[in-house]
Amino acid sequence: MSIGVHNIGQGCVTCLDHDEHYILTFPNGYGRQVNALSILTVPWIELGGGCSISCSKTGYNASIVFHTKPFYGGKKHRITAEIFSPNDKKPFCSVEGEWNGVMYAKYSTGENTVFIDTKKMPIIKKKVRKLEDQEDFESRCLWKDVTYNLK
Repeated sequence: MSIGVHNIGQGCVTCLDHDEHYILTFPNGYGRQVNALSILTVPWIELGGGCSISCSKTGYNASIVFHTKPFYGGKKHRITAEIFSPNDKKPFCSVEGEWNGVMYAKYSTGENTVFIDTKKMPIIKKKVRKLEDQEDFESRCLWKDVTYNLK
């Protein structure tokens, strides 16, 4: 048993320190439970499908695949990615691992290294503008009544 959400559209992330804007697409999301008879199975959320990240200023881009857990065996939360330099068809870096754990990088030079360990990353409090300072269609402003009623 599962439920799936197919994310459409794209997002934009701005890195203010470098004046870079990244356009990204999103993977699909799934709520899973092995089957209705497995009442002892703990349900989980997983991501699945492909997405991309690109920066028009630098020309760098990445193709990312979130792998769903196979019905039998396999691991949850697996990810593979390829990172490309501007105008290159061959990636200079491949990444694999778990999106909520450790990811490893293999560079075209042959070097292998830990790409990122999300378990060791510090939690950073997000900065959000006050509702009255947001545009009408910014997420928190747009959904404020729904959020209020859910609380």
